[in-house]
Amino acid sequence: MADKKYNIILITTDQQRYDTIGDLAPDYMRMPHTQYLINQGISYTNAYSQCPLCVPARISIMNGKFPHTTGATTNCETTDVMGTRDTLPDLMRQAGYQTIAIGKMHFGPQRAKHGFDEMIIPDDYFREMQRSGSMIQPMRHGMGQNEIYPALSTVPEAMTMTSWISEKCVEYIRDRRDPSQPFFMWCSYSKPHPPFDPPEPYYSMYRNEDIAEPVFGDWSDDEHAPLAFKRLRQMWGYDKISPKIMKEAKAAYYGLLTQIDYNMGRIFSALQDFDMLKDTLILFTSDHGEYLGDHHTAAKFFLHQPSTHVPFILRLPPTLNDTLGGTKVDIPVTHADILPTLVKLAGGEVPKDVDGQDLLAVLEKKQEPRKYVEMVSEMGMLESIGLTDGKMKYIWYMEDQCEQLFDLEKDPMELKNIVHDPAYAAIKEELKQDLINSEYSKKLGHSKDGKLATIPPLNDGERHRRAHPWPGYHTEYCNIDVKH
Repeated sequence: MADKKYNIILITTDQQRYDTIGDLAPDYMRMPHTQYLINQGISYTNAYSQCPLCVPARISIMNGKFPHTTGATTNCETTDVMGTRDTLPDLMRQAGYQTIAIGKMHFGPQRAKHGFDEMIIPDDYFREMQRSGSMIQPMRHGMGQNEIYPALSTVPEAMTMTSWISEKCVEYIRDRRDPSQPFFMWCSYSKPHPPFDPPEPYYSMYRNEDIAEPVFGDWSDDEHAPLAFKRLRQMWGYDKISPKIMKEAKAAYYGLLTQIDYNMGRIFSALQDFDMLKDTLILFTSDHGEYLGDHHTAAKFFLHQPSTHVPFILRLPPTLNDTLGGTKVDIPVTHADILPTLVKLAGGEVPKDVDGQDLLAVLEKKQEPRKYVEMVSEMGMLESIGLTDGKMKYIWYMEDQCEQLFDLEKDPMELKNIVHDPAYAAIKEELKQDLINSEYSKKLGHSKDGKLATIPPLNDGERHRRAHPWPGYHTEYCNIDVKH
C-alpha cells in the first residue's frame, strides 16, 4: 500500500463477546486502551467467527481461508491444513518482516513455528513458572478449562499468563527485535476463556455492580430449543447454574477483560517509549464469543450473536492515514480477511486463492464486499449451519430440521425467532436458498440436490446426558482451587 514498512501487531483475545467494547459494553467497564483503538481505528461492527471454536478461527487467520475450504471445522484438524501453504507469518517474512508469536496459538504441532521466526507459547509460561517454584499448573479441576464458575486466581497479577504474555511483548519491543527491520507480532491472550479466574483487583472490580441478567429467546426453553442446543446445556450442566453464580461469573469475565485491557496499555506504552506507536498498525479481534448464560447456556459452538459476533478493530498508523479514526463499517467481515489485509499493507504478495478480502480495498471500493458471512458448527452432535449479513440471520439445525430466523436490526439479542412470521417469508426463503446454493454448504456436504442436509437423531435422553458430562464438572457452587 505504501513504500514505508510499518510495524504490525495483531492482538487477539479468546472468547470475547462483541458487546464488551465501545458503546455496547456496560457503562461501568473500564477499557481505556480498547477505547483508544476504537477512537483511532476502524471498527467493523459486523465481524463474525465462521466456526466459533478456537482452532478453526486461528487457522483462518493463519491461511486466509474459510474453515470449509481447509476442512478445519473442529478443534482437531491442524497439522495438514497448516503445513500445505504459506501462512500469514511466511508471507510477512517474504515481505521483509521479522515475525514473532507470543501467547496462545492452539494449532499443532505445538513446537512447529508455522512461519514465525520465534514462538513463545503457554507451555513456556508453565515451565518458567515451575522453574521459579510457583504452584501454577495448566488446568484446574473440571472439564478442560470450560467451566464458567468464578474463582479468584491463586497467583498475583504479575504471575498470571495475561501479564506474562504482555511482558514478553514488551521485552521484544524494547530489547529483542532488530531495529533495522519492521516486525510482525501476534500477541494472543488466552483469556477471557474459562476458567473465569482473574487476580485482584480484577476479581472484585465488578462484583458489586448492577450486572445485567442473561437474556432468553422465545426459542431457547426446553420446549422450543433445538435438540443439539438443549443437549449441550444439559450435558455440561449449564442449565443448573444459579442466577447468583452467573452474575459472579459475568463479573469475573469482565474483570479478565479489564486485566487484558490494562496489559494492552503496557504494550502501547512500550511502543510510545520508542516513538513507534505512530508507525505501528494494530488489529484487534477475538476468535469467538461466549454465551455467558444467555439463552440458558454458556460457552460457544452455536451460531447466535453471543458466540459468533466478535470485536474487530483496525487501527492504521497515523503516519499512513489519520482520517479514519472512530469510523464504523458495517460490511460483514471474518477472520479470513486478516491475512490479505495485513499482507497487502506490508507490501507483500497475497496468494490468489485466499478466501478473505483486503478490507482496505473494500473500503476504497476497489473490491465488492461479500454479501454474507457463512457459519458452521460441526462439533459432533452440535451440527448446524447458517449465514448472516449483520442485518438478518438464518440458522439450520441438521438433526431436527429446526430453523431460526432473526432480524438483527430490530432484535440484536435474538429474542424472537421469526422463521414462521409471514411478513418475513420472502426473506427467509432468500436466505435459505442462498445457503443451499453456497459453496460453503456444498463443500461441507450440508446441502445436496437443492436441500439442506439432515442427520439422524441421536436419541439420547436427559438421564444419559447427565450421567456422562465431562469428569469433574461442578453443577453447584463450591470453592475450587485455581492453579494458573
